[in-house]
Amino acid sequence: MSKKNNFDNRPGYIWLDGKFIKWNKAKIHILSHGLHYGSCVFEGARIYNQKIFKLNEHTKRLFLSSKILGFKLPYTEKRINDACNQIIKKQNIKNGYLRPFAWRGSEMMAISAQNTAIHVAIATWEMTTYFDINKKFKGIKLQTSKWMRPPSNTAPTQAKAAGLYMICTLSKHTAEKNGFDDSLMLDSRGYVAESTGANIFYVKKNKLYTPIADCFLNGITRKTVIQIAKRNNIKVIEKRILPKELLKADEIFLTGTAVEITPVSQIDSKKFSVGEVTKKLLSLFSSLVKGN
Repeated sequence: MSKKNNFDNRPGYIWLDGKFIKWNKAKIHILSHGLHYGSCVFEGARIYNQKIFKLNEHTKRLFLSSKILGFKLPYTEKRINDACNQIIKKQNIKNGYLRPFAWRGSEMMAISAQNTAIHVAIATWEMTTYFDINKKFKGIKLQTSKWMRPPSNTAPTQAKAAGLYMICTLSKHTAEKNGFDDSLMLDSRGYVAESTGANIFYVKKNKLYTPIADCFLNGITRKTVIQIAKRNNIKVIEKRILPKELLKADEIFLTGTAVEITPVSQIDSKKFSVGEVTKKLLSLFSSLVKGN
């Protein structure tokens, strides 16, 4: 990775606890509870034409995630929204990614952390596509992971919490090592859940199917795509999906803030084509965000 792409030393600023701090000076204490025990929540939003897509929804989810993890952010939603808009202007981001996050500090070093300070930071950077631009339209390859999404009574699955992504990193690293782009993750019952950081849809006979979001995030992009599909007379069915059903699909694609809408061309050894429904939704989504 070139120095230009390193995330630890870039030009500009990060918003940290109410102040603009030079990017390479934005530090946390080594004993922060968020690092040692995973008490950290975050968001990811897209910037199109210098405007943040669905900012209010992302901020509300950040506050919900922190509530689920048992801590209160020391700012209002309006203050966070204002800070998000300020940092993208300060960094002169035209089309990119926004990362607000919050974590427990270092005042206590134990599982219990009732008296830790709550810190909030916001970083942003230019980004066009998450996957390689050619794969964005030709489709990516998924490998089924051995790791499964935990059931909702064993983890705070409706929070966008940092600790829940450890198995995603493990899964994605394995997939990349084996020549794939990402992983398909099942839930603890053996049903299709999502990829490592995006929701999944499949098309069968021009109908759109997606798993019930009961042990993973009901993504903001997921909800947007469902709305677009319904407005354009594409029937959407949310149901429990077995892997064998997915392998009989006509088309498959992922949705998420980072991946937007990304077609899937292969799952394990099974290959798929990028079909007309996927292309239509891609076009409609692109028009929506450009008019944001």
